[in-house]
Amino acid sequence: MNKIVIHSEYIKLDQFLKLANCVSTGGMAKALLAENMVTVNGDPEDRRGRKLYPGDQVKVTDCGEFVVAQEA
Repeated sequence: MNKIVIHSEYIKLDQFLKLANCVSTGGMAKALLAENMVTVNGDPEDRRGRKLYPGDQVKVTDCGEFVVAQEA
């Protein structure tokens, strides 16, 4: 599982997907979410604006599994 470090209290899912190099644009993130290819903490997610907090786990089909981590 890959760790993605954030520097704020939370990160929105579309921004997270770009930071994790799963997509390069917001439009690609929207399409990925519309195809039900993303789960957050084991539940399917289709909201681009979903707030992710440290400890949340994100799985993206054909990209990998990630955990949100707070900057130390």
